[in-house]
Amino acid sequence: MKLSVRMVAVAAVLATAACAPQTSGNSSSDKDEKTGTLRVWLFQEVNNKPKEEVVDSVLAEFEKAHEGTDVTVEYIPVETRAQRIKAAFNDPKSAPDLIEYGNTDTAGYVKDGGLADVTEEFAAWDEAKDTDPTARQSVTVGGKIYGAPYFVGVRALYYRTDVFEELGLDVPKTQAELISTAKQIRAAKPELYGLAVGGAYTYGAMPFIWAHGGELATGKGGSYAAAIDSAAARKGIEAYTSLFGDDNCPAAKCAAMTGNDTITAFAAGKAAMAIGGDFSHAAVEAGKVKGKYAVVPLPGLKSGSIAPAFAGGNNLGVLKSTTHRTLAVDLMKRLASKEAQGELFEAMGFLPTFSDVRQQVAAKEAFVKPFVATLAADTKFVPASPAWAQIDAGQVLPSMFQEVVSGKKDVATASGDAAKKMNDAFGSVG
Repeated sequence: MKLSVRMVAVAAVLATAACAPQTSGNSSSDKDEKTGTLRVWLFQEVNNKPKEEVVDSVLAEFEKAHEGTDVTVEYIPVETRAQRIKAAFNDPKSAPDLIEYGNTDTAGYVKDGGLADVTEEFAAWDEAKDTDPTARQSVTVGGKIYGAPYFVGVRALYYRTDVFEELGLDVPKTQAELISTAKQIRAAKPELYGLAVGGAYTYGAMPFIWAHGGELATGKGGSYAAAIDSAAARKGIEAYTSLFGDDNCPAAKCAAMTGNDTITAFAAGKAAMAIGGDFSHAAVEAGKVKGKYAVVPLPGLKSGSIAPAFAGGNNLGVLKSTTHRTLAVDLMKRLASKEAQGELFEAMGFLPTFSDVRQQVAAKEAFVKPFVATLAADTKFVPASPAWAQIDAGQVLPSMFQEVVSGKKDVATASGDAAKKMNDAFGSVG
């Protein structure tokens, strides 16, 4: 049968999705049809065409293997994913069979009863053994697997080679050197931020907390308690917030900055350093600093060490309500395969979740090496709790940083208040 792959307009359904009722639970379908139409929701990228071409190639092979099967692909905006997916969990009849989702959403979606447990299928998948441990963690809740990692993203230190050469500076090898170098650059070139930082840049701040031995929360199996107010975490908060001031990145301008804002400033030539992801490479290349920058892993406390980075990225998951479970699982594995992830890297720059494939792409593209080194050194993840969605949406950590840099609260008070909010969220999900 002819394969049907098409983008479906989403504007007409957004209003309905936005006012969808809260999820009341979902039950697995007792059907497992081997033919028919599969519906897939993937995220819309800024430049989506290269992604579509990779997906279309995978679907063409899928069609050859499954006679009588059509696939409908809908590219949905990332910003409205929460409403769309929540509504799908509530209405199985109109829900897709397979979705792409952010890896911080896993625990919440499992609690909502929307994702299928694919532990057995994942274990039987030959390629799964090479999955990066942190990527595997991002699809794991309560010891069970609820999807396949699709790609991973980490952050490293971008720096201006021309500025460092002009000022005779060495690349920072410790976090203390990073902070002092940032302030030295600002003193010599007050028109630049030494290191662009943002009060709303949670994932840029986390490495400072983790490098000092702090944690966001402690616990496992869905039961967590906030640790953001521990002595070690407070040292990391102090280190990060020390970068907000006239001697580096003025609080009046930088307190509200996001991660995207810091990269925009760096790409525009307004900062000598920035903490950016592998996914920031294209934006920097398109900016004024093209040819005048380099990237190294973000340093830790000891010379030569690498600060733990947040392992971001996306996953693919089969909905529990699908009536095509076998087909949906097979398509999930094909889209998340080593070959497809390699092609996705070539098309979009997204880092593969397989350790061996990452090494292969790093050998081809020099810019990938510091990010691969960061992944190999140590990465961290957010608590695998559905409460994280509340904590994230409630801007708990950005508010804490902003309260400190604005002088409204000291680190102890701000982190203590943040910990209470986090514990309230953890408690609300049981």
